[in-house]
Formats: sequence, C-alpha cells, structure tokens
Amino acid sequence: CTLARTAVGYRETKQTQRRKTLRMGCGASTPVGGAESAGASEIATLRKKVEGLEKELKNAKENGSVATPGAPSTAGGLRTYDVPMCVMADSYKASHFLMYPECKSMTAYGEFREPMKGMLTNGQQDNRFVFYGMRHYIENFVSRRWTMADIDAADAFYKTHKAGGDMFLFPRDLYVKFIKENDGYFPVTIEALPEGTVAYIHTPVFIISAHEEYSRLCTFLETILTMIWYPSCVATLSRYSHDAIKEGFDKSVDDDMRFLLDGRLHDFGFRGCTSVEQSILGGSAHLLSFEGSDTMSACYNVQFNLNGGRAVGTSIPATEHSVMTAWPNEEEAIRNQIKHFGAGPFATVMDSYDYDRALNEVLPTVAPLVKAANGTMVIRPDSGDPVTQVIKGLKAAEKTFGSSLNGKGFKVIQGAAVIQGDGINYGTLREIQEAVLAEGYSCQNVAYGMGGALLQKLNRDTMSFATKLSHIVYANGEHRDVMKTPKSSAAKTSLPGQLFVGRAGPGASPVVYPRGDPACKGLEAVMHVVYNKRPVPGVFEDFSSVQARLNREWAAVPPNGNPISPQLQIKINDVLRSRGWKVD
Repeated sequence: CTLARTAVGYRETKQTQRRKTLRMGCGASTPVGGAESAGASEIATLRKKVEGLEKELKNAKENGSVATPGAPSTAGGLRTYDVPMCVMADSYKASHFLMYPECKSMTAYGEFREPMKGMLTNGQQDNRFVFYGMRHYIENFVSRRWTMADIDAADAFYKTHKAGGDMFLFPRDLYVKFIKENDGYFPVTIEALPEGTVAYIHTPVFIISAHEEYSRLCTFLETILTMIWYPSCVATLSRYSHDAIKEGFDKSVDDDMRFLLDGRLHDFGFRGCTSVEQSILGGSAHLLSFEGSDTMSACYNVQFNLNGGRAVGTSIPATEHSVMTAWPNEEEAIRNQIKHFGAGPFATVMDSYDYDRALNEVLPTVAPLVKAANGTMVIRPDSGDPVTQVIKGLKAAEKTFGSSLNGKGFKVIQGAAVIQGDGINYGTLREIQEAVLAEGYSCQNVAYGMGGALLQKLNRDTMSFATKLSHIVYANGEHRDVMKTPKSSAAKTSLPGQLFVGRAGPGASPVVYPRGDPACKGLEAVMHVVYNKRPVPGVFEDFSSVQARLNREWAAVPPNGNPISPQLQIKINDVLRSRGWKVD
C-alpha cells in the first residue's frame, strides 16, 4: 500500500495520522471553487479508510515487508526523500566489497585537514574547529533499519545503474545477512567526539570499525558521515564571528550590557539554502553561539526536537521591501509598524527608494512616536557599501534620537540601533566593527545579519574534510597500519593505525595517540560510542548541554595547537621515511 509505505517512511505515529485525518476531514472534500465541507458521513468513511491502512501497515511491519519506525526516514523532524539506505552512498561504494582484500577487520576515521582560512584569534590564523551534527546523521540515517523491501529496491536499481547495461554488483548477500541476523541494523561501530567539542585540525572526529564478514562494509557509510563537514563548518564560522564581535564588545560595551553579545549576529540564511534540511542543520549550528535567527525551521527543530521544548533562537518584528512599498510612502509604513510593535524592538528596512532621504527626512518624523512608545527602532540598510551605510545609519540615529557616553567612553544611541544584513561575511563584519569604533560608537549599537556567507558559501574544501582507512587485519591475522601519503599533496596525508583520542582532563585539548600506547594510560577518552551495530539509547545530550560544552572548551582550548602526540608522530615519520619522504 503506497500510503502505508509513505506513513512508515515519514515516521508518522497514529496520533499524527489522526490529527491529519481531522484536518483532511475539514477540507479534503472541498472542490476548487468552494463547495461545502465534507459531511459527517464522508468524514466517517475517511476515518475507516485510515483505520484500514493502519491495519495494513501493522500487518506489513509484522511480515517485515516495510521499514518500521525504528528505521527513521526523517531529517530534523522533517520528511526526507524516500530513498533506501543501500543507495545512500557514492556509486563506487557499492562494489568496493569485491575490491578490498579478504580481512577480519577494518578501521576508518574522519578528520578536518585544514583550518578555516581567515579566521583570526589575536590577529593570527587559528586552527581550532567546532564539531557538530553527528546526532543528525546517526539518528536519521545510520540508525535506519534495513528491510527486504530495501533489497528489492536495490535489485531494481542496480540492474540499470551500470554503464553498458550489465548488473552493477553490490553486496546483496551481506545486506540480507545483517537484515536477518542483526535485526536490519548496519553492522559497524562508530565512535565520535561529543557534539560541541573544540579540537584542532587532524583530530579524528569519528572512527568506524567493522569485523569479520562485514569488514569490507566499513567505509560504505563514508558518504553520509562525511557530510558532518557542513554543520561543523557553520558552527566553526559562527564561533569565530562571535569572537570577532566580542573583541568590539570588550573595547566599547559596559559589563551590564554584555548580554547583548549573543544576539549581535542574526541568521538570515534560510532562503538561500538548497533545502529545508540544510537550513535546519546550518541554522542549528549557528544557534550554538548566537540566539538571533530568522531561520525558524532551525529554531523550532532545536527547541522541540533537541532541547526538550526550551527555546534557543529568537527574533523581532521587521519589515521587508514588499511591506514598505505596499504603503503609499515609507512614513505611513513605519507609523503602522510602530502602532503594532513600537513598545519593543522592531527593525525597519530603509532603502526601498532613497536611503539618505529616509534617514534625513522620514526618520525625524517617526522618531517621536518611537520615543513615546519607549521602543527601539532598528534601522536596516540593504544596499550600497556596508561600512558606509552603517555609519550613515548611526549618525542619523544619533542626530534624531540622541546618545550618551557609556563607562568606556563610547556613544550609545537612545532608542535606536542599526542592523546590516546585506553583504555580510566574516571580513565585512570586522570592517564594519572597526569603522564603528573609529567613529566613537559602542558596538552594542550594531547588529549583523549573515545569510549566504553563513549557511551557503561553505563546502567540504572549506576545512578539507576527508574519511580514510587507517587499519586492516587480513584474513591470515596480519595487522597492517594503512596510511595515504600522496607526494603531490602532503596536506592529504592521512593518519595510520588504530587511533585513540584522549586528554589530560576536562578543559584540555584532545590529543591523538596510537591506540593501546602506554602514554594513553590515565587519559580521559574523548570519543564515545554513538552507534554499536544498532542505535545506542541516550547517547546524545540536549542542545543546551552542547552549547555549554562549546562555551567551556572554546575558552579553555588555546588557539593553534597540534593534536598529534609524539608517539603517533614517530609512527607517521617511520611510514614517510619508508616511502622515500625526507623527514626532519
């Protein structure tokens, strides 16, 4: 039954189905043109159909012919494409089981190999990153329960996928085996850094291991797990942006107003995303460092799916150009906005026609209304040079609303501020802040909205993420450390052997050792098992705990460190020398 499969694929509970039924009953039978709502008899008939589908669904689950809710096909609480996990990989992954040698176990790991360029701490390039997003991929993809229906789908697909028309070989027998013997769960073990961990590049963020007949499936999940680059890159960029704004706050904002810091960078990126799932992943990563966001998909997901209903992201009422131009003139649009929202903060886009005229002529006419309402009007320029337009807005606001000097000698505008949301990236943010300080204004007067640069202008090469095999035990019992060493690109050299990520204690930076080395004794293991041939209950913390970890570790882990232990470096150097590299 197509509807039954859809219900399973989207993890709809019976309660959700009943709510949908009620909504359908209110309008599903209303034809285009506006006939009356469905009558009681039609609603009863519809309910019976749904009950029948639920019964079909139950029988299908018991027969193992469809996926069960134990195999979620949702992403961040949203529907995803109905694609089986057996094709959730690059094409060449399907046939690698025939290309790997016979073996008893394989181990692979993922790492960021390069720092995010241009991210500065104390004026120098920093190589720290924030790890975030593993929960999404484990819960929504890795933990899916495979069924024979997935194998049937794979059969149909692989028959037509190979160029030339032959069957594209895939490990069908291994898939069937773990469906029968492991309750349909993919037979690997995955360790990962806790969400929100701060580490240096080259620190493994996850380790995958597989054993016995399933060994050659070890790297099949690489495609999905490598996608961790995206939320981690957004989380890292957002954190460095937080640091940049904090520098300005340290210089120009009094202590009693520092609470404004976490609202200074607003996520404007939803509409620029390629999918709703991207908005949720990237928007959630941003919320680790800031509370300001217009990406409601992420705010909702974090609040209700990751944080037990506790709110994390907030926004304020704001106009867009369509609102402003819908009124006969800008003054009327602003007066209406003040009428509804003037008692609190609200943002008004001011460049629909002429930004200078709006500042010099319109702003003075509405300012008395803002003052009377005891609100805060946030001026938003949306075109022109970002630095110039922000300074213009500040000067016009100061002239119209007035200002006072704070304890650090910087001007604080009374009842007004500026938000720049056009052309904002890490670099322009810093340029604007420097200009604001040079003009004598406190940085609390300015907020930023980052869209494409925050959620879109990033890719896997931003911090060069890669997943590589590091250890294999052959069928004869021989152990071999595996290491990629391309002479044409030393930056793509991988780490050899079975790896252990440990630290001396809370707050210390993670360090990578050969697993089992005596130097590991007494160290705190940083990684934990997040999937062990099946889902591991309760392994992920709520979002507030992840935020707390990030705040704690970012303050404790110094910039520009080296995570490679002397013991592992010796092993790396030995391999390089054996392959003709010159090693100091």
